[in-house]
Amino acid sequence: MERKRYLIKFYYIGSEKYFGSQRQNKFETIENQLIRSLLEKNYIKDIENAGFEVASRTDKYVSARGACFSFISERKPILMEINSVLPRDIGLWAFSKVIFDFSSRFNALFRTYKYIFVLPEQKEQDYNLKVMKKACKVLEGRHDFLNFSKREKEEINTIRDMKLADFNKEGQFLIFTFKSQAFLRQQIRRMIAKILEVGIGTLTIKEFTSLLNVEKFISYQPADPTGLILWDILYDNNINFTIDTKSYERMMIYFSRQYEKFSLKKKLFSILQHHDIS
Repeated sequence: MERKRYLIKFYYIGSEKYFGSQRQNKFETIENQLIRSLLEKNYIKDIENAGFEVASRTDKYVSARGACFSFISERKPILMEINSVLPRDIGLWAFSKVIFDFSSRFNALFRTYKYIFVLPEQKEQDYNLKVMKKACKVLEGRHDFLNFSKREKEEINTIRDMKLADFNKEGQFLIFTFKSQAFLRQQIRRMIAKILEVGIGTLTIKEFTSLLNVEKFISYQPADPTGLILWDILYDNNINFTIDTKSYERMMIYFSRQYEKFSLKKKLFSILQHHDIS
């Protein structure tokens, strides 16, 4: 049977047990889990000749809903067969056959990330959402995002085109959305950190805008990674994903059960915090 290349959509939930998405020898990662599953089910014979490539790398605690990877398969993938040897917090749910030299990383047109920020219950009024919206709009367009990224050892191009930077308020949550062809390491978490500073007034819009002037490199802590989600990766119209019904259902059942589990925990701590237990 002729070996063919496939592009796969998958989700994962970042947690303590995964040291990010990128494969590592000494630590468990998302890629390690994926590669083991493909080997175990005989979709690849060895990683060296599989052309395995993940479209985007994420740090520890970061999650994904529409991440993508491509590989050269020995046969047509049956997603539920691969999912059967994956933990529930990782799952494949759609696929597309692609040309043999397709790059899941470099052929991506846009990547969309979402970031969830919980407004502190007693301090919600401390955040000026209107000025935070202005800060988001400052980021749109072509800029040098050096001061919104982690400094790399090697010299890299830090200019990026930001297609969208915005957020919506949903109850006690701010849901940020960022869209660009590519992002720098920690770029979103560092943008969030500074947007929040603008929101509470410790950074002015003028000072925020000046961060796009890279004559001086600024170092600071990025925002918490647990709120970050790789939401989707867009390719051109030649890529037509087929959603595997059973795999998609597996994903949604897992999300639903986790939602119920943590809703219970949230209510438990709310009762402990606000109610008389005597």
